[in-house]
Parts: sequence; C-alpha cells; structure tokens
Amino acid sequence: MLYGKHIRLRGNERSDLPKFVEWLNDPEVRCYLSMAMPISQAAEEHWFEDMLKRPPEEHSLGIEINDGDGWRLIGNCALFDINWRTRSAEVGLFIGEKTCWNKGYGTEVMRLLLRHGFGTLNLNRIFLRVDAENLGGIRAYEKAGFVHEARLRQADFRAGKYFDDLIMSVLRSEWTPEE
Repeated sequence: MLYGKHIRLRGNERSDLPKFVEWLNDPEVRCYLSMAMPISQAAEEHWFEDMLKRPPEEHSLGIEINDGDGWRLIGNCALFDINWRTRSAEVGLFIGEKTCWNKGYGTEVMRLLLRHGFGTLNLNRIFLRVDAENLGGIRAYEKAGFVHEARLRQADFRAGKYFDDLIMSVLRSEWTPEE
C-alpha cells in the first residue's frame, strides 16, 4: 500500500466493482472522464479482468480515506501505458465519492503517484490529459507539480459541444519529494 497523510492507495478488488459502477453511472462523476456512456456491472467486470492482464505496475489502485471507523473507498487511480524505453507513463484518477470533492484528496493522490512513479518505478516523465473545463482537477494537478504542456483543441465532445483537452506533465528533474 502507498500511504499519504490522509489517504492510502491499495490494489483494487473485485468487491470494489459495484461501487465503481455506481459512481461511473453518475453523470456528474463521469463528466470529465473519457466515458460518454453509463457502464454495466458486466462491462466493469470485463475492465477488471483486462486490468489484471496488464503488468503489475499498471494495475489500478483504490483510493481510500480513514473516516474514523476504518478505511473507506472514495475513488480509483493508476499509472498506465508505461513506456520503459522513454521511462514515461500516463496517470489518471477519479474521486467518485462526491462528498470528498474539493478536499485536497486529488492533489494528495497525485503526489503519492509521483512518489511511486519516480521513486519506485524510476520513471522520468509522468503526464496526464485533463478536460480544459475541469478547473478543480487542473488546480489539483498544478498543486502536485504538473505543468501545462499542450492544448488539444476540440479533442472531446459531450453534451453537444466540443471541448479542449490539456496535456500536463512532471519531469523527474522538476519533482521534489515531500517530507
């Protein structure tokens, strides 16, 4: 497990899937994700089986907070599409538990994933794609050390309109481990 000040990241279990389906069927949660359609339990089980076939470094991690009565799942994250030649990876996360939005958990998750990516996996570049309208996400990523790299114009389509995506990244040389 990876521990932060307020969260921990742990391997996802099959028993997490109903919670993921619940969250991903909420249009507010799904709004800035790359998912346009609601998801079924069967589709999520298929995703889980495919995820288990990926290298262990690319397995998704459950985001949990200690709510006083133990650890509670609030979201999901992963490093994926790792390129070992260029030592780069893409990162993504979502906080599905809406009561946990705007509390700094996204920034803390990204800091933990950077520590893991640079400190454990020896990566050199970690990047992400974010909807340009996702101001809360962009703010969290900037606080974690990500810098703007590119704008992909009209790269996404939802609710009858096109939206830009941003590419943000952190290089190992820019990263400062947290105490």
